[in-house]
Amino acid sequence: MSVDTRVSYLGFDLAHPVMPSASPLTGDIDHIHALIEAGAPAIVLPSLFEEQIEHDAMAVHHGIELGAGAFGEAASGYLPELDDYNTGPSSYIELVRKAKAEAGIPVIASLNGVSHGGWTLYARVLEDEGVDALELNIYRVAADIEESSGHVESGYLHLVESVRSAIRIPLAVKIGPYFSSMASMAKRLSDAGADGLVLFNRFYQPDIDLEALQVRPNLVLSDSEESRLALRWIAILYGRVQADLAATTGIHTADDALKGLLAGASVTMMASALLRHGPDQLEIVRDGMVRWLEENEYESVNQARGSLSQMAVPDPAAFERANYMKTLMSYSPSW
Repeated sequence: MSVDTRVSYLGFDLAHPVMPSASPLTGDIDHIHALIEAGAPAIVLPSLFEEQIEHDAMAVHHGIELGAGAFGEAASGYLPELDDYNTGPSSYIELVRKAKAEAGIPVIASLNGVSHGGWTLYARVLEDEGVDALELNIYRVAADIEESSGHVESGYLHLVESVRSAIRIPLAVKIGPYFSSMASMAKRLSDAGADGLVLFNRFYQPDIDLEALQVRPNLVLSDSEESRLALRWIAILYGRVQADLAATTGIHTADDALKGLLAGASVTMMASALLRHGPDQLEIVRDGMVRWLEENEYESVNQARGSLSQMAVPDPAAFERANYMKTLMSYSPSW
């Protein structure tokens, strides 16, 4: 029996649900070709970061001010104002153009930041360059002790509403899990205009160098165990929000991808596994997923999707607190 692996994500008909997420691997056109050769059904480009936009915008406006001060006839500056001029990194725009010209599959651009600023402008710029969809990666450490959780959440919603109103292409929102009411926040993001929710982005935690007595960034790739957090929330949210759900972080094996689908994910996204093992890992995961579905007599991915979501399992409380004490007491020391 041949399993129908087709899925829908952000309105696109994809050949299967295993795709690369934003990472350095998707920032190189040769690597993109390798991912397509391995069967990638869509591509999420690396993020264009808010800090990059701000840096380039400040440089342009500095040039405007210098020009205006040098000659009276240049009172309006040597460079056009931000609203009329693309001050984003030219290399990212060039990557978008190459990917669109050569990929032949949906190309999703990514914006990473938290403030409103130029996001609507750059969302429009990327749409004009022909990207098929946009992923807004909202990465914020809410460290201000005077800022309420309600204010933080309002900022997220306003940002999504602003970008949604600026573009016509599908919009996915990639967020972290750190909300006091994750389910409510997911619904409000969906209601604010998110066509997809990507669960979850992964905050890179700083480390302390005991020799140098300095705080240093420390990038550690994910492992399969980290997929469980998204697994829980996708299972809880499936059928309760209109937005498509994408599982990311900790998707390394066919088992990881299958669990995401059974919980209710439309697609599963890989980064660390591809960085570790190369583009061919995508094909390995896809083929392993198909074998399992065939062995368990599923006719399609869509038949399996959500079959172990919270609303589908006999014990819905398994995704909440009910099994907490039982799980703790079942663990015994290994020594």
